[in-house]
Order: sequence, then structure tokens, then C-alpha cells
Amino acid sequence: MYVVINGGGKIGEYLATKLLGNRHEVAIIEQSAKRIDHLALALPGTALMILGDGCDSVYQADAGMDGADIFVATTGSDDVNLVSCEIASLVFDVPRTIARVNNPKNERIFRRVGIEAVSSTTVITRLIEAEATEGAVHAIMSLTQGNLMLTEVSIPKHVRAFDEEQEADAPGHRVADITLPEGSLLVAVGRGDSLEVVTGATVLRPGDTVICASKEGLGDAVRDALLAL
Repeated sequence: MYVVINGGGKIGEYLATKLLGNRHEVAIIEQSAKRIDHLALALPGTALMILGDGCDSVYQADAGMDGADIFVATTGSDDVNLVSCEIASLVFDVPRTIARVNNPKNERIFRRVGIEAVSSTTVITRLIEAEATEGAVHAIMSLTQGNLMLTEVSIPKHVRAFDEEQEADAPGHRVADITLPEGSLLVAVGRGDSLEVVTGATVLRPGDTVICASKEGLGDAVRDALLAL
């Protein structure tokens, strides 16, 4: 898979690092020469670096957009992300365009023109980097278009830890035993730098970050249910 990223900031660097680690080809368009120098040393593999404006079709062409599978705009400006994605789609006919959205109010605008709008939260960043195959970001698109939301909740420290090796004897909060509001589902749990898909056998531990997909309006109820564990 060949991915072109507009924006070599922290999110762009993180995404590029994960994609390169999964042996995908990456190009980064970045306006700061200093940032380009940093990326050249920091990234774990070889990426094509383009010093220029990602909203300029000339620089997008230099990044090899004709052969790109996905274009991702990760800058801190919603306007820049919108324009660069539109150029990628309209000029180069890139199959998929994904934009970081800094202001949630703009998500509807992005989706209206066919751009996958991704909220710039820690949760979504992890899901983007898991895009080594196409599944993760498609899931985000269906969530946003279906009026669903992702909720991130940190399990309180007073929850008793659970040793998976002693699962039969020790008490704990198994996902299969947790009652959530109708229309909600736990989908992932984050521990440290890792993110794992939730199953019924998954056990929540103190300090875990839980990700839940739910209908709009259920965020607070989901949070309350998890905080009550």
C-alpha cells in the first residue's frame, strides 16, 4: 500500500512510523525544512520526503500521487486538510482521502464532499496507524456516517486488577459480564502503547483506556457505566 501524508508533525510522523514498520510505502509532504530533516533521522524506514505545500498539485505530483492508494492530511489546519484532500481526489483521483479534523464542527463539511473525517484524538490516531490494512479507517467512516460516536473512558484506579493467568479463580471485570446501554459496544482497550480488540473474555484493568462505539447521545451513559465498575 502506498500512502501519501500531508503534514510531517507529530501525528504525521506517528502514522508514517507505523506504516513503514508494517512495510508500506510512504511519502510525506511537509513545508518545514527543519521538520523534514528531523523525519529523515527519526523514521524507521525510507520515506519519500517532499519539501513543499501539500495544497499545491505540483508537490502532490512530486509525491507520486498517481500511484497512491490513500492520501492522509494530518496538519493542524482544517482548511489545509480539506483543500489538499480535494486536490488529491479531484486532480489525481486517489481512491481514498482521509483528513484530520481539528474542529468537530467541520466533520460534516468533510464528509459532504466525500472525505473521511477523522477526529484528532488519541483514540483515532491509534486507529489510523492500525490502517495497515483498510479495515480500521473504513470502520471510522461507517461510524461517522451512521451517526455513531467513539467514546474513550479510563477505568478508575480503584478497580481490582485481574491476572489472566488466574482467570478461573480471581475476580475481575470481564467484558462479557459488563452491562452497557442498549446501542453501545466495547470495541478496544488500550494499555500503555498497545491497543487490543475487545472480546467477551477481555478483562478490564485499573488504568485501562476503553473505547466504545455507541449511538449519538449515549456517550455519558457509557462513561457512567464503565466508571461505576
